[in-house]
Amino acid sequence: MRNDTELEGVSLLGDTATKYPDKYSPQVLETFVNKHPDNEYLVTFTCPEFTSLCPKTGQPDFARIIINYIPRERMVESKSLKLYLFSFRNHGDFHEDCINIIMKDLVALMNPRYLEVIGLFTPRGGISIYPFANYGDSDHQELVRQRLAAAFRNDF
Repeated sequence: MRNDTELEGVSLLGDTATKYPDKYSPQVLETFVNKHPDNEYLVTFTCPEFTSLCPKTGQPDFARIIINYIPRERMVESKSLKLYLFSFRNHGDFHEDCINIIMKDLVALMNPRYLEVIGLFTPRGGISIYPFANYGDSDHQELVRQRLAAAFRNDF
């Protein structure tokens, strides 16, 4: 069982009066202490209903976002991540920008050992776009290269 110190900073979980942000809101992201920082393990989040807006036309874009990371000391709290991803709903940016913004925000938040963000955007105009962005600390540069090579092959 987690104690109060380990849950410091987690305020959204259990809040029944959840307010969904109507603009890009990285400040909603919360973390909690990783109880197993000595283990290297993978955490995966899948958001099957991500939406953002085309910066030129304002038309909605839809995607499945997959986030994989190897935590260090802090982990992202899932409800805050859900609200953060929801905050892109009215955000106008290209697919590639959204994926890189998500990656950079999560790296700044958690300082993970490794993190990757995959965007599987639904076709618009007959073209699908699948941006991939990843980050690794100095001990995970080979993983960065391997996963980037896999992304080139669309072998997620």
